[in-house]
Amino acid sequence: MTTGPTRLADVSDVPETGSYLFTVREADGGREEVILVRLADGVAAWKNFCQHETDQRLDRGSGAAMRDGEILCPKHGSMFDARTGYCDDGKAAGATLVEVEVTVEEGVVSLTDERCEFLHEGGIEEDDGMPGTSSHLSF
Repeated sequence: MTTGPTRLADVSDVPETGSYLFTVREADGGREEVILVRLADGVAAWKNFCQHETDQRLDRGSGAAMRDGEILCPKHGSMFDARTGYCDDGKAAGATLVEVEVTVEEGVVSLTDERCEFLHEGGIEEDDGMPGTSSHLSF
């Protein structure tokens, strides 16, 4: 879908703890939220849902909860490695977050994943079909 890199943000726009949320259109026309998380040497991008329950967003609009280089699911506490997306504990143990390809060049993060197209910064509005959440936990 993407014909070339699409500028998303400066690396400095991605919080050191938390996430930067944006929305993409996938090849099938559906929309999906994606989070950028800061790594010691760059950024990683993951689709914004827990592998245990795909209707559970990791970033609900105020940044994903993170601890010691891991992204936490706010419902069950599963912890995903921010670099690899792999979960080794909790209800999502053995699962890996869905990666979205990005690059960093001269301090600018760009979407390079040919399977999706950047739509806008921020998440999908709940009245646009994004499932709500049944949890009110925050970290």
